Amino acid sequence: MDKSKGKKNKVTITNDKCHLSKEDNERVVQEAEKYKAEDEKQRDKLSSKNSLEPYAFNMMGTMEDEKLQGRIGEGKLKSLDKCNEIINWLDKNQTAEKEEFEHQQKELEKACNPIITKLYQNAGHMPGGISGGFPGGGAVLSGGASSGPTIEEVD
Repeated sequence: MDKSKGKKNKVTITNDKCHLSKEDNERVVQEAEKYKAEDEKQRDKLSSKNSLEPYAFNMMGTMEDEKLQGRIGEGKLKSLDKCNEIINWLDKNQTAEKEEFEHQQKELEKACNPIITKLYQNAGHMPGGISGGFPGGGAVLSGGASSGPTIEEVD
């Protein structure tokens, strides 16, 4: 309806020439289902790859971080070598399958998790670490040792 002139027009759209037969409709639906499964497989594969790639680079960065050099200790070279190995593998295997990406991630985690665990454990024994509190006050502990920090709102 044209509101400025108050006129109404009726529009009907028809497509008499290009109707699909029932068989063609079924074929199109089947193709859509086929591609849906392929799309989901591709999405899962990319998700696995997109999980591994940044993990490998983050672990490499952690192993090379100058601030952490004294805390990483033994195992650093093994983990750094594994990071390099995985990154090289990624460069050569961009079209690998989901299971291959997941296997590589597990291998990298196996090499890096002991060091990351050690870093978290040591964080509590250093100034500014988890148990040591934060400079200037930070967290307020209440109750027993296992209760953890509490946050109080201040108006």
